[in-house]
Amino acid sequence: QVQLVESGGRLVQAGGSLRLSCAASGRTFSMYVMGWFRQAPGKEREFVAGMTRSGGGKDYNDFAKGRFTISRDNAKNTVYLQMNNLKPEDTAVYYCAASGAVGMTRSAIWYDYWGQGTQVTVSS
Repeated sequence: QVQLVESGGRLVQAGGSLRLSCAASGRTFSMYVMGWFRQAPGKEREFVAGMTRSGGGKDYNDFAKGRFTISRDNAKNTVYLQMNNLKPEDTAVYYCAASGAVGMTRSAIWYDYWGQGTQVTVSS
């Protein structure tokens, strides 16, 4: 079992920045591919960014490229999502998730553990 707790979400103006954190406890954090997803009201959950176990590989959805950066600190059992130049359409609940899959994946069905989410609201 892995427990995930996100933090860092809040109200921010368009153009601003936020750093989300996801602290993991339980089984060895470095065993898991980590991902960030988001879900806006009335929309499906979508992949934001993912990172391999070692941190050497990263993947971003198109809307995140150039603005968001995923990172992890295996010594602190924490994964981060740095978000810059935020836009109102980034407003959503952001979730971190852990996957035991062999490789990095964008599909939510391959993620075994989820946090409770943190709300990010971007005002125009």
